[in-house]
Amino acid sequence: MGLFKRLESFANGDSMPLNEVIAALPWNADGLLPAIAQQFDTGEVLMLAWMNGAALDETLATGRVCYWSRSRQALWRKGESSGQVQMLKEARLDCDGDTLLLRVDQTGPACHTGRRDCFYNRIDGDRVVVDQTPLIDPAELYRK
Repeated sequence: MGLFKRLESFANGDSMPLNEVIAALPWNADGLLPAIAQQFDTGEVLMLAWMNGAALDETLATGRVCYWSRSRQALWRKGESSGQVQMLKEARLDCDGDTLLLRVDQTGPACHTGRRDCFYNRIDGDRVVVDQTPLIDPAELYRK
């Protein structure tokens, strides 16, 4: 029986060593898992990014969220150039371990466009409508 199948039968409060669970995570072919960032106090879904083992380890060790940038092929510490950091409040795995949920405290906008979250393109019938105004000019996010 797989580890996540075993966890299904655990009672509330039962636990398993973290290192065993991390070793059993079903990383994709690129060694990544999707990570959803959610504002811890409002439940607002902010963004989706990817984590590899090093990003997850660093996030859990430091409390500052770190992702894997697929475009740069490097660790990406959220806010390292913009100052719009995410501090981890709680990390969770879904039932089969293939998605991370990071409950975070987001400083400023989460999106590189200056918007609060990355989900501002709303599908409305046969149109896509932008329904969020940037909080900050995107150029201002990267001036340091």
